[in-house]
Amino acid sequence: MIVLNHISKVYSNGTVALQDMNLAIAQSQFVSLVGPSGCGKSTVLRLVAGLSKKSSGTIEWGVNREVKKLAYVFQDPTLLPWANVTENVRLPLKLAKMSQRATAKRVQEAIELVGLSGFERSYPRELSGGMKMRVSIARALVTQPNVLLMDEPFGALDEITRSKLNSDLLNLWQQQRWTVMFVTHNIYEAVYLSNRVIVMAARPGRAIADIAIEAPYPRTEAFRTSSLYNKYCREVSEQLSVVSDRLYV
Repeated sequence: MIVLNHISKVYSNGTVALQDMNLAIAQSQFVSLVGPSGCGKSTVLRLVAGLSKKSSGTIEWGVNREVKKLAYVFQDPTLLPWANVTENVRLPLKLAKMSQRATAKRVQEAIELVGLSGFERSYPRELSGGMKMRVSIARALVTQPNVLLMDEPFGALDEITRSKLNSDLLNLWQQQRWTVMFVTHNIYEAVYLSNRVIVMAARPGRAIADIAIEAPYPRTEAFRTSSLYNKYCREVSEQLSVVSDRLYV
């Protein structure tokens, strides 16, 4: 679905954010990027989304431009404070100049998918942090994407809420079969969610390990306490330790 070939990104101030970044992601895979702060994880997502320009290399797509539909979920829900849940979810369709009548069913379906039925008329100030992030995810889903880019969407949430949203996201992914690129600093989250965990080196960012998480779906709470889960968490942690050691050499 997505192939990054020798991608480099150098900012105008001379900072080399990415250097020779290579990554191939198959259709419907759930791939997490982990690594130290500043290693270019978010930069990779922005380049894939077309929100930033690469300095060199190529990004190839396994689908025609006409059927390539991306949605981006940011670290912050970025909801309009004066708009209720329905209006916030409808926003990308409104910007696409689609009528309210034509999109009403699609908006309601997205709200139901993320478990917010009954909160359609609520405003952001009336929602918890987890509920706000659900609105942000629904706003992405309403565009009916085939590629979902998620930049630390659960990083600011408490562990209980984060764990619940992890499970809900996996359930949605199994239903919708998007191709997902997910940025996180949390090893346990990455292993729980992913088919593959990509470990990135400190700046200049590049992939230094590609760990396949060969555990079946659906993944339940039992997986979180299994020896297999602990094995993969240890493996990712060891690769990150190598990266950390290099920071101080």
